[in-house]
Amino acid sequence: MILCANPLAQFQSYQAEIEEAVLTVMRGNRYVLGDEVFSLEQEFADYVGTTAAVGVANGTDAIELSLRALGIGSSDEVITVSHTAVATVAAVEAVGASPVLVDVESQFYTLNPSQLEEVTTSKTKAVIVVHLYGQAANMEAIQSFCCKHNLFLIEDVSQANGAKYNGKRLGSIGDIGCFSCYPTKNLGAIGDAGLITTNNTNLATKIRMLREYGWNERISEFSGRNSRLDELQAAILRVKLKYLDADNEKRRQLAQYYTANLSDSQASP
Repeated sequence: MILCANPLAQFQSYQAEIEEAVLTVMRGNRYVLGDEVFSLEQEFADYVGTTAAVGVANGTDAIELSLRALGIGSSDEVITVSHTAVATVAAVEAVGASPVLVDVESQFYTLNPSQLEEVTTSKTKAVIVVHLYGQAANMEAIQSFCCKHNLFLIEDVSQANGAKYNGKRLGSIGDIGCFSCYPTKNLGAIGDAGLITTNNTNLATKIRMLREYGWNERISEFSGRNSRLDELQAAILRVKLKYLDADNEKRRQLAQYYTANLSDSQASP
């Protein structure tokens, strides 16, 4: 049987390093927003090629907090693609905005930029593009459209972590990149986790405040929530990040093997 995903196998590949990382956190006696989180944020920003990365509780929060940081809320509209996880749309609704869905390009199953014009209104504030199956959406066309209409561009990179478009890592092209680190993702935690990337330091600062009650030195400057990434997940992700490119290459090799050997197979009724 071919499993859809097997996080256990990945854990076993790096078990000694992961167990040592977990023990280091336990011995360090700091479990939330400590050195592991801050180190992961810097290392992930360096990997993606952005000036900042922010760790959050999960991928849904990554999108929601990004929308809040951009000032998107009630009466606004956000365009995204119909072929995506429910989390993309749930995050839009969580901030009070209305999701507007467009279809995919048939070849790549990602957002079809030719449909953006017909659904854009005076209420449209952003486009969330979802990169899927390790494939990038047509970022050149989508980014050009967003610039023309003065719209924010958010990348959902949860299922394409490590992929590139015209030499740039996905998550470094739009205003904000959002990543889920759910265990079955390319870069998966052992539990829930999420990351946000941006080249806008002001946005990064606001997102850091939003993930912890809107705090600035423990004084709430605006409404926020508890969406902190814990030290254990950050430590595990730091181990796995070192192997992300190699693991992605293994995925490609396996996909090529399945394509070559299953191309003549027929599904049983």
